[in-house]
Amino acid sequence: MRMHRGSSKDARDPPGTAGNLPLSASPAATVEVVVEIARAGRVDRRELRIPRGTLVRAALKQVGQAPEGSAVLVDETSVPLDEPILAPTRLVVVPTFSGG
Repeated sequence: MRMHRGSSKDARDPPGTAGNLPLSASPAATVEVVVEIARAGRVDRRELRIPRGTLVRAALKQVGQAPEGSAVLVDETSVPLDEPILAPTRLVVVPTFSGG
């Protein structure tokens, strides 16, 4: 492909002034998530700060838990792994299988 070095720069509009930052740059675009992994009668508690909209699956991976081998509860209700996390949340993770 041949590139043309024309005067297309002259035809551009002047750059606009800086506006507000996008929502992804805002501190409010992250949420606090507490992940409690219930195993052998004890609870391993981890705290995360993740971008709003992160999937439950990704949050589990961040704490080193295999999503496909886990049941996840929010307020005693099972939630799908592809559920986006939109607000501060406590996830209770129950491993559904063990190595052996």
